[in-house]
Amino acid sequence: MRVPMSDRDHPIGDAIDWTFAAGVGARLARPGPAMSRYTADTVVAELAAAADRAEQPVRELTGLGAGHADPAPARVVDRTGWVQAAAVSMADLTGGQGGGSWMGKPAGMQAGAMLAYLSSAVLGQYDPFSRSLLLVAPNVVAVERALKVPTADFRLWVCLHEVTHRVQFAEAPWMAELMRTATAELGAAADEPVSELVGRVVAVVRDRRGNDEKQMSERGVLGLLRATQSETQQLALDRMLALGTLLEGHADHVMDAVGPGVVPAVGSIRRAFDNRRRRSSNPVHRVIRALLGVDAKMAQYVHGKKFVDTVVDRVGMAEFNAVWSGPDAMPTLAEIDDPDAWIARVLG
Repeated sequence: MRVPMSDRDHPIGDAIDWTFAAGVGARLARPGPAMSRYTADTVVAELAAAADRAEQPVRELTGLGAGHADPAPARVVDRTGWVQAAAVSMADLTGGQGGGSWMGKPAGMQAGAMLAYLSSAVLGQYDPFSRSLLLVAPNVVAVERALKVPTADFRLWVCLHEVTHRVQFAEAPWMAELMRTATAELGAAADEPVSELVGRVVAVVRDRRGNDEKQMSERGVLGLLRATQSETQQLALDRMLALGTLLEGHADHVMDAVGPGVVPAVGSIRRAFDNRRRRSSNPVHRVIRALLGVDAKMAQYVHGKKFVDTVVDRVGMAEFNAVWSGPDAMPTLAEIDDPDAWIARVLG
């Protein structure tokens, strides 16, 4: 299925050629599930409508979004479209670090392969830099078929999650700059030869034993690198992980908290979806997931939702919303696992 993309110029820089990465990823992305033209058109229309319908319940439940302008319509894309948009977003995040010269091609090849793999897993994404909400139609169809859940309910449920991200960044635009700053700090050692970087990762992996193997699976390469980073880079990584955990956990809380009045099958969808997350994939996929930090993403949903559930249960949504007031109100990684500590520090 092909969904039109806008002709936007891709940023150029020196470290990774993101334009090249987008081309590689688009070529390597696997086709989505088979469907007729009519079915494809129907999915696109229903997802776009579901994104519009999700806006009001998200605003009502969270208490966020008052006074903000109506958002742009969601863009429904295929896997190739997501790869292209993700490459642009990554270039934005890294300050236009890309490259039209041959020096950026090897890293662009690797980045493109990564985007191709992820393109079959992402259901939707909000890009805070372009302020666009993307919904990946073939992946939504693949998952709802696998789960055997009501399609209208599942599509709205997915949109509730992604629209929550849009509302989060509209309420707290400082988060986009925090992401850029942390990314710049993480890339402070970008001049290190790739061979040395890989050597450090291999050394850390070799030394992991017992419970540390589980840690590697949960945190991916970023978690392994933390042990060899400078203090500044460790702090930057922690801020990124804490922010990601908060955002994903809050969105998961919202998509469930709206209840059956909005999504009648919400309970059965959540059970089926969580069972799918826990299912083991084949060994090759497990290695790739660990290396890309996909399992870390899954852990973010679990830990983040538990944090939000606990805080909202104890102090209510209005008090919880202090978290969007500025960087100092954001929970630390330690506070994610200790909500009372965040309540005591931020709410007094």
